[in-house]
Amino acid sequence: MEILNILSELEELIEESPRVPLSKRVMIDEDKILDYIDRLRTVLPDEIRQAKVITKERERILEESKREAEELIEDTKKHIEQKINESEIVRQAEKRAQEIIEQARMTASEINIGAREYADEIMQKLESQLESILAQVQADREELKKIK
Repeated sequence: MEILNILSELEELIEESPRVPLSKRVMIDEDKILDYIDRLRTVLPDEIRQAKVITKERERILEESKREAEELIEDTKKHIEQKINESEIVRQAEKRAQEIIEQARMTASEINIGAREYADEIMQKLESQLESILAQVQADREELKKIK
């Protein structure tokens, strides 16, 4: 920035100027000081204009960043809400799946019990028929033994 260069030169002029003995005062060439002031006046409007442009650009960037941040927050809220809804759907689906599995287990248990009862009934009839056949076979054998 030009203004900083001019101020540095001015500072250098002051440091290099002769001092008044026994005081902190400095003797400076009036023309040189006035020249620096004129240079500052000409450079200052440009610097102020640039500062205004930079400030305006900064404000635009801040506004844009703020808007983008708000959009990001809104998108994040929607995403979280969607995930919550999906989680609720998943929970309901899991609950329904557990109910279906439990119903299937109960049905399988009932079928298993029914099948065992049916098998036991068939075996009891078979046992009864076999006992009857065995009794007939024993009676026939006894009959054969008497004939000998």
